[in-house]
Amino acid sequence: MTGTDALTLAVGAGALVVTTRHLVRAGLYLVVSLGAVAGLFLVLTAELVAWVQLLIYVGAVVVLLLFAVMLTRAPIGASDDLDRPGWPAALIGGGAGLGLAALLVDAYRWSTVELPEPGTAERLGAEVFGSWVLPFEVLSVLLLSALVGAVVVSVRIPGRRR
Repeated sequence: MTGTDALTLAVGAGALVVTTRHLVRAGLYLVVSLGAVAGLFLVLTAELVAWVQLLIYVGAVVVLLLFAVMLTRAPIGASDDLDRPGWPAALIGGGAGLGLAALLVDAYRWSTVELPEPGTAERLGAEVFGSWVLPFEVLSVLLLSALVGAVVVSVRIPGRRR
């Protein structure tokens, strides 16, 4: 798989995530998109980041999303009462995307940027477990509380009316 193939797969699956009407299919398309991003990291010879991408995002976040959807008994299929026309959102999103692209091109033109020296797993580990430990722990508590909340909402207690 080349970088262009992985990029095409990631963008195509990402587009399917936001355009599908079925929630579980959107979660599975998200798995494909995040897996393709891990493939992009492999093409860039960033094997550690690719494994982290697979383990954290594909292995944990998407599974948590799918479990939360299944435990809350949310409507999984298409719902006619929640559907709205998509053209206003496409128009606003396309306009914002074009505006940001024009701003980016205008800001950087043909300038070059000096790249830092390549990182190692040791430096990455020191950075992640040094200054980024607290955000990771807060995120893990947030995901755990979301899962516990989904279980609490989905449990039926005999005698309690809904």
